[in-house]
Amino acid sequence: MAATGKFIGLDQRLYDYIVSHGQNSDPLLRELVEETTEKLGRVSLMQVSPEQGTLMTILARAIGARSAVEVGTFTGYSAICVARALAPGGHLLCCDVSEQWTSIARRYWEKAGLADRITLRLGPALETLRGLRATQHFDFAFIDADKSNYRNYYEEILKRMRSRGLILIDNVLWGGEVLNSRNRTEDTLAIRELNDFLIGDERVEVVMLAVSDGLTICLKK
Repeated sequence: MAATGKFIGLDQRLYDYIVSHGQNSDPLLRELVEETTEKLGRVSLMQVSPEQGTLMTILARAIGARSAVEVGTFTGYSAICVARALAPGGHLLCCDVSEQWTSIARRYWEKAGLADRITLRLGPALETLRGLRATQHFDFAFIDADKSNYRNYYEEILKRMRSRGLILIDNVLWGGEVLNSRNRTEDTLAIRELNDFLIGDERVEVVMLAVSDGLTICLKK
């Protein structure tokens, strides 16, 4: 039975209130957002929202994550949020295809003092993941890349996740287009199909949250 009266629409003022009542930014992250916006324009909308970044930090820290992987790095905001949360000696593997975008990320990782705990692999993420040694395992993962490969990324990462590890999947609401039956684009279909698949996947416990453009959290059993 569907719950009623349990949600609220967000206008800009209420959203700003939410962000202002969490520890959702710092000078370095604000500088990164500003540079990304200035240099990349509308493409900067690909960056995770401040409250989503904070949530990722809290979750990674709460499970004591030491080994993490990110598919889709863009200019490095989410990587900073995850790398900061890793336990001492922890490491984050970032997968992306853009030298232009990740060149910005590299500079900010250096500024954040995190370059020694982040490895960037440029190239198709599926090739990177499938090329990992069999003993490579992760505690925490974030998927935010080409939507048509979401299921493939999920499967490759899940088999390398430790029990009770977390996989976070971004853009699962796709601007509301998951409910638009007339939208039959490849990306929309891929997101919709993954969403439907996950609720029946007995290998994980799953919750979808209305954070930013929708965030699904999968806990490996």
